[in-house]
Amino acid sequence: MQSLATQAGGQAAKGQQVSTLVGQGGFAGELQASIQRINRLQQASNAKAMAFQAGDPNVELNDVMVDMQKASVAFQMGLQVRNRLVSAYRDVMNMQV
Repeated sequence: MQSLATQAGGQAAKGQQVSTLVGQGGFAGELQASIQRINRLQQASNAKAMAFQAGDPNVELNDVMVDMQKASVAFQMGLQVRNRLVSAYRDVMNMQV
């Protein structure tokens, strides 16, 4: 139990560091950084797929498939975040004051 408590305490400290870093960059900065990460994942998976299609012996099919799935999951996550943001915006705009 004590080891779990110390691990939880360490994780809480890490969480505080992350929230401090995000607070400095702002929400818009974090959102833009996330979009750029998604874009980089998609570009990397496309480059690896093109290299595999060109016959590069250093690129394996399983690596291509894993990278494409990572890019797909990241894109779907970004899409769901966008949908939630739009929904929250609509809720706020429809509130009566």
